[in-house]
Amino acid sequence: MDDLDRRLVAALQVSPRASWGEIARVVGEHERTVARRLQRLIAEGVVRVTAIHDDLRTGHGRPAHLHVHVRPGTAPKVAEALADRPDTRSVYALTGAADLGCELVSPSREALHRTLSAEISAIGGVLRTRTQVVLHTFRTVAEWHAPYLTEEEVAELSPPPPPEGLPGVDRLTPLEQEIAELLTADGRIAYTAVAERLAVSVPTARRRIASLLERRLLRPRAEIEPALLGLEVEAMLWLKVRPYALDLVGQRLAGHPDVRYCAATSGTHSLVVQVVTAHEADLYRFMTGVVGSYDEIADTDLTLITRAYKRGHLRKSGLLTLEKTP
Repeated sequence: MDDLDRRLVAALQVSPRASWGEIARVVGEHERTVARRLQRLIAEGVVRVTAIHDDLRTGHGRPAHLHVHVRPGTAPKVAEALADRPDTRSVYALTGAADLGCELVSPSREALHRTLSAEISAIGGVLRTRTQVVLHTFRTVAEWHAPYLTEEEVAELSPPPPPEGLPGVDRLTPLEQEIAELLTADGRIAYTAVAERLAVSVPTARRRIASLLERRLLRPRAEIEPALLGLEVEAMLWLKVRPYALDLVGQRLAGHPDVRYCAATSGTHSLVVQVVTAHEADLYRFMTGVVGSYDEIADTDLTLITRAYKRGHLRKSGLLTLEKTP
C-alpha cells in the first residue's frame, strides 16, 4: 500500500458507507482513482467493510475479554478453535503472562457461564482463563481511523453527532435485525439491495438504515490490519484506575489518536485499552507521556498483539481479512 491507499482507507474508516465521489472530493483525488483503488483493496481482502452492534444497548449480548493460558505449542490450534466459535468477536496471540486474548459476546448470563465453565475449558490445550466483562465502552474500533487525514478532512467525512439523550437500552425490531445482519455481512450494501432482499421499498430501507446509524445501534466499520497501514506495534493495556476517576480517564484515553478501543471492565483491571503505533518508541512515549500522566492509574499491564486470528467477527488469513460467513 502506498500513501494514497492509506489515505483512502483512512477515509473509508471515518465513513465506511461514503460514496467514492464523496471520498474523492474530500481527499482531492479523481473519483475513478478512488473507486479503482478501494475496490481493488476490498477485492483482495486487504480491507473489508462490515458493521458491529452496540451489544449492551441493543441487548445483543454481553461482551467479555478473556486471557487464555495454554499448554506450550498449542496456541495456534487453540486460537483457531476460538476463532471458529460464532460468539467470539476477536482472537489474538499475545506476549506476556497470557498466550491468547479473546473477546466474546454472550447472549445471556447463563450462556456466558456455560461458555466459560464448560466449553472454553474443553478446548484441547487450554489450561486456564481469566475473564473481564465489559461494563461500558468508551470507544469502539469502528470509531478509530488511521492518522493520515487532516482534521478538516475528518470533519467533512464524519457523520453528525448522535442526538442527546439516547436511550440506554434500544432493542432492534425484527426488520432492523434483518437489516443489521445484511450490513454486518457487507457494510456497503446498497439500499436497493437491502430493499430487494427484505421485500421492502427503497425509501423504507434507506430510512431504517439511517435510523440504526443515527441511534448508534450499529456502526459501519472498515476492517484492515494496522500493520498494512504502517502501524506495526499493537498493544493491549490493562489499567487499574481509581473508581472515582474511571469515567474521566476512560473518556480522555478514548480521545487519543493512538487508541483503537477503550472500555471499562470488571475484574483485576478496570480499564482495557487497545493502542496502535508505528514503532516501539511511540508506544513507550504513549506509556510514559500519556498513561504516566494520570496519578489515578494505580497499575498497568502491557501486552503486545503478535497476530490476529479474528477481528470484528471476521477471520484472518495472515494480514488479509476474509469475508464474513454465516
